[in-house]
Amino acid sequence: MNVDQLTKLLEDVKNHQCDVNAALEQLKNLPYEDLSYAMVDHHRELRNGHPEVIYSPGKTLDQIKGIVQNMLDRSTGNILASRADRNVFEAIKSITPDAVYYEEARSVVVKRVEYKTTEDYILVITAGTADIPVAEEAAITAMVMGNQVKRLYDVGVAGIHRLLGNVPVINHAKVIIVVAGMEGALASVVGGLTDKPIVAVPTSIGYGASFGGISALLGMLTSCAGGIGVVNIDNGFGAACLASKINKL
Repeated sequence: MNVDQLTKLLEDVKNHQCDVNAALEQLKNLPYEDLSYAMVDHHRELRNGHPEVIYSPGKTLDQIKGIVQNMLDRSTGNILASRADRNVFEAIKSITPDAVYYEEARSVVVKRVEYKTTEDYILVITAGTADIPVAEEAAITAMVMGNQVKRLYDVGVAGIHRLLGNVPVINHAKVIIVVAGMEGALASVVGGLTDKPIVAVPTSIGYGASFGGISALLGMLTSCAGGIGVVNIDNGFGAACLASKINKL
C-alpha cells in the first residue's frame, strides 16, 4: 500500500464509503505479514518508493506463489520477480493472468497499474551483446520502478566509434547504467565523455583472467574517471534501483 492508496482508504472511511472493520483488515498486516517462510514487506513502497521485489532463486515454486498471492491480496501495485526462469513464470501465471515474462531479463512482471514514466530517462549501455541479459534486468527493473529507459547496446571499446557516434544520446540522459565484462573499460570511457552520473555494472563475461567478473569489478572501482559508482557483479537489479533514485531526485 502506497501513500496515495492509504490516503484514499482513510478518505473512504471518513466519507462512510468503507467500513471501519474492512479498513482495519487492510491495515492489520502492515508493515509486514508473516507467511512462516517469508515476511512480506508491505511498507517497502512507503519507505523506498517501490514495492518489495521477489528474488526467485532459492525459493520453491509454492513459496513464490504464496508470496505473489499475498501481494495480490494486500496491495494494488505492480509485482516484480527477479532471476526467474520459465517455471517461475508458469507458477505465477497460474494465479494471475497479468504475469508477463521478460526472458532476457529473467524477470516476471505482474502489471496491475500503468507505469508512471519520468520525463528524464535512464540510459542503459552495454559493451557487448553478451552483456545484454544483465542490462535487460536493469532496464526492466527501472521501467517497473517508473522510469523512462533507453538502450544503447554493443558499443564497447573494441570499436569505440560506435560509442562516439551516440554522444548526444549519452549527454541527454539523466543517469547512465554502463554494463561491461572483460576488463570493464567502458565505464571509464563513458565517464570521460559526459557529466552525468554513472552506475557501472561489471559482468561475469570474459576469458580466463577475467575471473568471473572480478577483473571488470576492479577496473571499474579503480577508474580514473570521476562520477562513477559501482555495484556488484551481474547486479543489474541493484544498478536500476540506484539509477531510479538518482533519476527521481
